[in-house]
Amino acid sequence: MSDPVASETIETACAIVGAGPAGLMLGLMLARAGVDVTVLEKHGDFLRDFRGDTLHPSTLEVMHELGLLDELLKLPHVQAPTLHAEIGGRDITLANFSRLPTRCRFIAFMPQWDFLDFLAKEAGKYPNFQLVMNARVESLIEEGDAITGLTATTPERHLKIRSRLIVGADGRHSVTRAKAGLEVESFGSPSDVLWFKLSHQPNDPPYTMGHGGPRQGFVMIDRGDYWQCGYIVRKGSYDDVKAQGIEAFRKAAAAISPLPAERMDEVTSFDDLYLLSIRIDRLKRWWRPGLLCIGDAAHAMSPIGGVGVNLAIQDAVAAANRLAKPLLSGAPLEPHLAAIEKRRLFPTKATQKLQLMMRRKRKTNDDKAPDDTSARRAGPPGFMKTIARFPLLAHLAGRLIGLGFRPEHVRGEETAGFGKILSWAWRKR
Repeated sequence: MSDPVASETIETACAIVGAGPAGLMLGLMLARAGVDVTVLEKHGDFLRDFRGDTLHPSTLEVMHELGLLDELLKLPHVQAPTLHAEIGGRDITLANFSRLPTRCRFIAFMPQWDFLDFLAKEAGKYPNFQLVMNARVESLIEEGDAITGLTATTPERHLKIRSRLIVGADGRHSVTRAKAGLEVESFGSPSDVLWFKLSHQPNDPPYTMGHGGPRQGFVMIDRGDYWQCGYIVRKGSYDDVKAQGIEAFRKAAAAISPLPAERMDEVTSFDDLYLLSIRIDRLKRWWRPGLLCIGDAAHAMSPIGGVGVNLAIQDAVAAANRLAKPLLSGAPLEPHLAAIEKRRLFPTKATQKLQLMMRRKRKTNDDKAPDDTSARRAGPPGFMKTIARFPLLAHLAGRLIGLGFRPEHVRGEETAGFGKILSWAWRKR
């Protein structure tokens, strides 16, 4: 007979659900300020393919402000000072980062597991930071209208966590926001992405690029020794793609890829494809007393521009800047939770509005529904055509992609020092 699973109660100032970019950045910054932090991650490691691997100039600036940029850039990565697209056989610069007022004027393509492992190790240097892997949230603990903790399980133990604040940073399929009963407003999406890998050959294009086809798009992201490729299909059509067979998929992808057709032979079966179901949504309210959602848990983004990871990190920076002092002093949190939502709502809405505009289709003369594939616009999206006509717009696109609508900055060392003093006093109570 096996031994019973042990139970453990943890008292912490802030419990963060999800060790993704938002969760670990928030955990690192709060721990740096002296706050007791526990981060729960449902997986046992960070090794998952086809996640958001783009670190934009805004994120790299945050790492510089934390004093961690030089060490981060020692990890394997590819730098992209521009983003390109092929339209009708012509190379177009879609985004140019060369004029940004930042230390790094490029996007760093870095495997997300390396970035997360780096954040976790840096946060782990603080004795008030704890990361619990293989921890699945079971329920939220409520007292009146307030959330005061959660329960979770690992293979070894049952956890009961008491905390002044629960932060849901567990992605677009957030368990935290669902259990909190927070209402989601969905804006839909007409497409999905099939991700796969192709080898990197000497004569391949020298930069990350996209390609616009009449009904689909093809994206190539340089990972150094391989390409991460994305084939965009109509929403919900993956079963139809599979029904046509892998050879038909290879032929269709080759028709809009800038690579030689025979390169698609590297995709040997549908096991080599990963389906990303695109969704654009956001919470109508990001918080309840004792709980806050950030990142994809608060607002799921389209992969257009790779902005999701970087918006999530901006949320985390804004939350850490606002919450460190009240978490340490014991001051009420509700005004600060509302202020975080208010501050981050504008860049969220603006980014989603831009993404919706970029994917918008014109109606045909017979007023067919916009989801009808026959009503889809022929050729690449209109914004790509506009940038092709006016190259200076690539610098504007570089600013919007690289910095976003409201970049956040790390508060100075004086905040961290103040936090450490208050943290010592709080633990002595």
